[in-house]
Amino acid sequence: MTELELTNISKIESSDFSFRSQPSNIEAEQALLGAILVNNEIASLISNIIESSHFFEPIHSKIFDTINKLIDKGQLANPTTIKSFFENDETLAEIGANNYLNRLADGAITIINATDYANVIRDLSIKRSLINIGEEMVNSAFEIKPEEDSIQQIEVAEQKLYQLAEKGRNEGGFNSFSSALTKAIENAEAAKRRDGHLSGISSGFKDLDKKLGGFQSSDLIILAGRPSMGKTALATNIAYNTASLLQKDLIDGKELSEGTGVAFFSLEMSAEQLATRILAEVTNIPSERLRKGNVSNDDFDNLVLSSQQLENMPFFIDDTPAINISTLRARARRLKRQENIGLIIIDYLQLIRPAYSSRTETRVIEISEITQGLKALAKELNVPILALSQLSRQVEQRDDKRPQLSDLRESGAIEQDADLVMFIYREEYYHGRKKPNEMNEQLVEWEKRMEEIQGITEVIIGKYRHGPTGTITLLFNGEVTKFADLALKERTPEIY
Repeated sequence: MTELELTNISKIESSDFSFRSQPSNIEAEQALLGAILVNNEIASLISNIIESSHFFEPIHSKIFDTINKLIDKGQLANPTTIKSFFENDETLAEIGANNYLNRLADGAITIINATDYANVIRDLSIKRSLINIGEEMVNSAFEIKPEEDSIQQIEVAEQKLYQLAEKGRNEGGFNSFSSALTKAIENAEAAKRRDGHLSGISSGFKDLDKKLGGFQSSDLIILAGRPSMGKTALATNIAYNTASLLQKDLIDGKELSEGTGVAFFSLEMSAEQLATRILAEVTNIPSERLRKGNVSNDDFDNLVLSSQQLENMPFFIDDTPAINISTLRARARRLKRQENIGLIIIDYLQLIRPAYSSRTETRVIEISEITQGLKALAKELNVPILALSQLSRQVEQRDDKRPQLSDLRESGAIEQDADLVMFIYREEYYHGRKKPNEMNEQLVEWEKRMEEIQGITEVIIGKYRHGPTGTITLLFNGEVTKFADLALKERTPEIY
């Protein structure tokens, strides 16, 4: 390449980039500060829109902070009262502190336009943050780090973009007790209006919702059990029930502050297998027959009709195997932003990989990182996260096979971070393995007991931050992998 060509490229680069300044509006900043100096009531009016960091000019940030400090003390903030705070400020000294503050007041806008100016300043600040994130992405992509690949760089960028998108709606810091109390009353009022008086997301099971009040936003919920107890079936039922209720509310035009969809991270089963289970649940055609294609013409017509009803259901499945916690968080944030999901389900916890695996770290430390990450994600997105978990084999060594908190694998981390821990237990599974070989009285007693416990499932609440523990009883149909509320003796068919 010739020297002339290099010179021309240099000219192009300088003309395109060197003279591009970050977006700002100094006049809007001056006008807004002047308005606050003239009328201190404007400060409270715009307090939930902007903060000092949103100002482009550093001296304007200092003036804004000083004004708020005086107002917080109950003092008047005007050019005269704040002048003394800037007597030693070199920036204002050059242009005359007193004259500059007076000029700000002279250029004040009306209280009607104050929020518009505040929104302009805030919007430009967000654009500057976008530019900074873009520059960081470029610099990070040029750097070669053995511990960070391109996918992880994308996830970091997505996280920063999500946090920027949510900034203002989910600001950190302290909340006054008054605002927290107001929110609590609003939640109670919303629960009173809702069917079933639920304060959270409905599971679709009456007794469980009555016990818990629904799944609460920002809660980490653990559903644990031994293999073949029906963990995935119950989680799939809850996902379908919740998505159906949210879909119905959307069609009915109800306001949904808790979200409009369900995200299901299936680390063990494929999306097609999950869809088959839901079809079996909806059509009451055994999933085994669906897998083998052993369906009649009437059954197939039922399948087609049901699939047409289900295709628009707000239910999203990610069946990536061995996903790590960092990728899971990034995808959940993206789906929350795009679809406003109200519930996240993960099947199951022990299959999630840590963000950065190390041979020196024990599995207990890795699980602790994963559960802390899930709890933080639940709070960040303000949605309940239901994570399935395996139990240790020590359950099998006891006469009473009902699980307890100590049976959780890596139980310390899971038990500590979870807001709600539920266990699923079916006596039918264990009793079925005790069938006597000979025809005698023991066989009669075995058959009698088997009839009594057929399909009976206990959902044991082992820990609950917001309420009492206890046991809920459901009915399980293994052929169609479907759970249902159990009609107890005191509930007659006419009223239940």
